[in-house]
Amino acid sequence: MTKHFGAALAAVAITGVLSGCAGGASTPPTASSTAASSVATAPASTPASAAGTTAGTTADLKTAATKAGQAVVDAKGMSVYVFTKDTKDSGTSACTGSCIASWPPVLSSSGTPAADGVTGKIGTIATPDGKKQLTINGMPVYHFAKDRAPGDTTGEGVGGVWFLISPSGETITAAAGGGY
Repeated sequence: MTKHFGAALAAVAITGVLSGCAGGASTPPTASSTAASSVATAPASTPASAAGTTAGTTADLKTAATKAGQAVVDAKGMSVYVFTKDTKDSGTSACTGSCIASWPPVLSSSGTPAADGVTGKIGTIATPDGKKQLTINGMPVYHFAKDRAPGDTTGEGVGGVWFLISPSGETITAAAGGGY
């Protein structure tokens, strides 16, 4: 009877461990998969962009309230900026070399990016390494490396040439010299 009790106890322990592993293994990925699909799927996945144009969580670009007003953000809620030294509809970015470290391009894997609440014309241009940089009304858009969390707008007004973008694609200039 002791052998059977020991074997039964071992089986229960193994079942518990396996159940714990299965639950542990499936629960976090499901949570992160859900978070990833609701936040980052559109820029990383063409099918989600094409299929989810009506859902705000799958759009490459969307809008959000910021300290400077309603502005365009990426799928993760990070602020998006324009560089006034870029030339509209030129198909190129004036931010090259060391500029890219501070102002990385906002990228999409889709040739037809999706937007939620953005009324400006959305498009793409090719980066020097062949990726697709998003554009709004023909202007390339960028992130600011010092923005750390959704809602940060520390790039607004930097150098008098970097600005947030309104949903219509116009630059937002903060009152009293910019910079938030």
